[in-house]
Amino acid sequence: MRSHEDQPYILVERDSGGSFGSFCLGALVGAGLALLFAPQSGEETQEEIRARAQRLRLAAEERMREAQLTLEDRLEIVREGVESRVELVRDAVESGRAAAEEARTDLEAKLERSKAAAKAGITAAREAAADGGSAQEEDVGE
Repeated sequence: MRSHEDQPYILVERDSGGSFGSFCLGALVGAGLALLFAPQSGEETQEEIRARAQRLRLAAEERMREAQLTLEDRLEIVREGVESRVELVRDAVESGRAAAEEARTDLEAKLERSKAAAKAGITAAREAAADGGSAQEEDVGE
């Protein structure tokens, strides 16, 4: 004979993600039942509903103001961070430009000195060749 534990069983689970909708539906049904069983008159109930709605509206407005202020503060912090980073990039670019200009000026000066040295070397070689040619003629003539 089989025991109860040996018999197969089926487990059904649902994950519809509608728990918030179920919560709202339950809240509405509960509110409706509370209105039906309330020991107050219709006018008193309506007045209480108006007062609660007013309080709820004021609380919602206050939370919206708080959220807006928080968001504005965070946006200002982000804006300041972006502006400081942009300024850092501008400074880096300017420093790079200045360094490139300085390097270019130095290279141009070195190039001019090299050209002048090359011209001086060529002139000296020509003079030496001219002096060397006359000195050889004097040596041959003696």
